[in-house]
Amino acid sequence: MYKVLIVDDSKLGRMSFAKTLNALQPGWSIVEASDADAAVAAVARDRPDIAVLDFNMRGRDGLTLAAELRAQHPGMPLAITTANVQEEIVARARALGAAFLPKPLTERSLSEFLAVAEARIRDASR
Repeated sequence: MYKVLIVDDSKLGRMSFAKTLNALQPGWSIVEASDADAAVAAVARDRPDIAVLDFNMRGRDGLTLAAELRAQHPGMPLAITTANVQEEIVARARALGAAFLPKPLTERSLSEFLAVAEARIRDASR
């Protein structure tokens, strides 16, 4: 039903996220990117509905990418994820209107984010 962009420089991280997402929403599709440049290209090409961005990546970090995506797609639900949980990162994510999901991702935290994202998309289409 929805298309989710996963941006993480770790192939294992993307695989883990995809496995959890498929368990929660088997009908949703997944687009993967390993860095911010690949993510920007994927957004232009694949037009995902939702994006989950790792904070620590080579090149631009997830918060910088989130700001770019927010400017281009103001209504897109975004989440920043990292194992490096610091108040500054959480606060900056929230200031951008992005959710914060600590790693390792749990089914519960991802499920809660996806429910909010889905409701936001539905409300925007009315």
